[in-house]
Amino acid sequence: MNDNYSALIIRDPKINGGEPTVRGTRITIRTILASLAEGAWIDDILADFPTLKEEQLRAVIAFAAASAEEDLPLRGLSVPA
Repeated sequence: MNDNYSALIIRDPKINGGEPTVRGTRITIRTILASLAEGAWIDDILADFPTLKEEQLRAVIAFAAASAEEDLPLRGLSVPA
């Protein structure tokens, strides 16, 4: 997976309490993912957040995918007892 998101997403304790945020904005990853979960399309989100670029939005999706990949257990692997 391409990790271009690492340059576009920051965690800074001085910005939004350290919550992952799109660099150069105060838009949190959680806000964007909530919009997607509610059924918003990319064009809707870009209209709602005019400072957000499509590249940044796609970085949020890549970040979420990478985070989920790290957090979800792999199926089919046995766990040693």
